[in-house]
Amino acid sequence: MQSKTKKLVLAAMLAALTCVATIVIKIPYPQGYLNLGDAVVLLAGWLLSPLYGFLAAGIGSALADLLSGYVVYAPVTFVIKGAMALLLAAVAQKQNKAFVPILFGFFAELLMVAGYLLFEGVLYGFAAAIANVPFNAIQGAAGLVLGGILIRVFSKYQIVS
Repeated sequence: MQSKTKKLVLAAMLAALTCVATIVIKIPYPQGYLNLGDAVVLLAGWLLSPLYGFLAAGIGSALADLLSGYVVYAPVTFVIKGAMALLLAAVAQKQNKAFVPILFGFFAELLMVAGYLLFEGVLYGFAAAIANVPFNAIQGAAGLVLGGILIRVFSKYQIVS
């Protein structure tokens, strides 16, 4: 069992890493940008409790939106990315099978695509929101691949116990 201080420090580090992976590694497109922050969001869900995972992923991702000028997205990003980590933390951590993080990471990424579709549909109209679905799906796929690799490496080498 991790101490409360260790869990808090790990959550803060993953929030910061989520923010950095979102801001530094980005590929712009007309409606926004693709990033690799989802990989760290999934890692936070795998390593942390549901609450700490939610907060680390949500805060780190929302902070990236704020720092990148996407202020209107920050509250929704907080909820969507936090929910992704919460889903993975609540379900996948309880399983011992190797495919489980990938399976629930896939569901978490579907949650992301659906969440932004709903938000952008309300904000811009659903025709414009649907145009972003492929970009969000590509980001989700990249996050799932890299996140799956990170989870396996962290688990295999017990980087965080």
